[in-house]
Amino acid sequence: MLKVGLVGCGVIGTEIAKAVDKMIPGLELVAICDKNKAKEDALLHFLEKIPILATIDGIIERADLVVEAASADIVGELTNKAINKKKDIMIMSIGGMIDHFNLFDEARKRGCRIYFPSGAIAGLDGIKAAAEAHIDSVTLETYKSPSGLEGAPYLEEKKIDLRKIKRKTTIFEGSSREAVKAFPKNINVAAVLSFAGIGIDKTRVRIIADPSLKRNIHHIVVKGNFGRLETRVENVPSPFNPRTSYLAALSAVATLRRIADPVQIGT
Repeated sequence: MLKVGLVGCGVIGTEIAKAVDKMIPGLELVAICDKNKAKEDALLHFLEKIPILATIDGIIERADLVVEAASADIVGELTNKAINKKKDIMIMSIGGMIDHFNLFDEARKRGCRIYFPSGAIAGLDGIKAAAEAHIDSVTLETYKSPSGLEGAPYLEEKKIDLRKIKRKTTIFEGSSREAVKAFPKNINVAAVLSFAGIGIDKTRVRIIADPSLKRNIHHIVVKGNFGRLETRVENVPSPFNPRTSYLAALSAVATLRRIADPVQIGT
C-alpha cells in the first residue's frame, strides 16, 4: 500500500483526497495539511478513512508519495524537502518549478520521482515522443473568461481592468517563463507543456480574455521534423473556482491511478 500525504485542501486537493480514499486501489491517504484549518476540516467530511492532520514536515515523514495541491509559492521548498527525505512527489502548481530545475538532477541522484500531471491540456504524449527527434516550435493559446484570470500580478502591473473587457482581447504574449510568472495561478499548463517539449524560454504563449466564454480553451500547435501536432481542449471550469479546469483535477486522479497501476498505457 502506497502511503499518500496531501499538501493543500482546496478544490483540486479535495478531489485528489476523495479519489485516494474511495477510488484508487493500492493507495492510502495517511495525512493532510493546509494553512487554512477550515479547509482541512471541510475535507475530512468527504472521507471514509480519516487521515491525520499534520505539518508539512510530518507529511513528508509519513508518506511515500507527497502530493502538492497548494500554491506555487511553496513548490520549491516542499520538493526540496521531499527529495532530501528520498520521497516521491506529485506537483499540481507546476509553474512553481520554473526556478528550481536543479531539483530535477537532485531527484535523479537520490532515486526519487517528480510527477507532473498533464492538467487541463491534451497531447503531451505526442509532444514527448516528438521531442525524441526535433521540435521547431510550440505555441499555446489560452482563452479564458476574464473571471478566470482574476488576481494575476500581470494585470495589476499593466493596469488591466478585466471589468472593462467586453470582447475577445489578447492580454498577454510572451514565453512560457514570462507567462507563468505573470499568471502564476492561471497558466500552469504552459509550464508542463514546456517541460514536455522545447523548454520554458522557447515555448510561446498567448492569453486571450473573452467574456463570451463559459469554458477555458487551450489550443496547442507543435511543429517539427515529425510533422505537425494540434490539440484543442474546451474545459469546463470548476464550479468552486473558475480559475481551475475540472480536467486538471481529473488529470491528477489519473496520474495517481497510473502510479498505483502496474499496467502503463501511452508514451
